Parts: sequence; structure tokens; C-alpha cells
Amino acid sequence: MDHLPLRLNPGEDLRAALQSAAREHHQRAAFVVAGIGSLVDARLRLAAAADVLLVPGPSEILTLSGSLGMDHAHLHMSVADAQGRVWGGHVMAGCCVRTTAELLIAWLPDWDLAREPDAATGYLELVVRPRGT
Repeated sequence: MDHLPLRLNPGEDLRAALQSAAREHHQRAAFVVAGIGSLVDARLRLAAAADVLLVPGPSEILTLSGSLGMDHAHLHMSVADAQGRVWGGHVMAGCCVRTTAELLIAWLPDWDLAREPDAATGYLELVVRPRGT
């Protein structure tokens, strides 16, 4: 397993930057192990919600983790707003870095991660396969 420490700069979109890192490194399987930093605004989708929750910034990233492939990202994050209230959910597009985001990605070069429809849940769910099968 290889690791990539990564720093994002002000203005970068968190989700897009992580997906771009997977494509740039030609990685089909990875997990975001950790992430901290700050956001201008946080955009989260709460459990079973259809709409995106806007947490007006500035906010601090307390936790960030998830699975990542060249064509998908399933990321969860908790953030604290300027009053210390904590929000958490699925990371959506538009979470732009305010000052920095410091991330650690673990590449899984022997595996392929994909998202496929799951009849039991009705959602696209993670499918894990050894590379080359």
C-alpha cells in the first residue's frame, strides 16, 4: 500500500481535487484516511436527504474519510462552524478550501473499487475486486 500526503490550496474544491488526484496517479482504488483544514463554505448531504445542506463558512474540517476511485468518490466529513456547532454528512461539490486542506490518501494498487447498483439498498454501492479479475 502506498500513501500520498496532499495539501490543497485556497480556492480548490475538495471533492474535485481528490478525484483529480486519483486520475492523475492512475489509481482505481484508494481510501482517504484523514483530512483536516478549513473551508469557505461546506456543502453536505445529510443521511437520506435529497437536498444539499449549506454550512456557511468559515468552517474547520474535523474529520474526512471515504473511498476513492478514478470515476467516483464517496466521502464523509464533519465540520465545525464559527460557533463550534458540528455538522456531518456526504461531501458534495463546492466545498472550497479557505486556507488549507491537509490530506492522506492510501492507494490500494492490488484492488479495483467501483460503484454498482445494489438491489437491496437501491443505491450505487461499493464493489471491491482484486485487480485484474
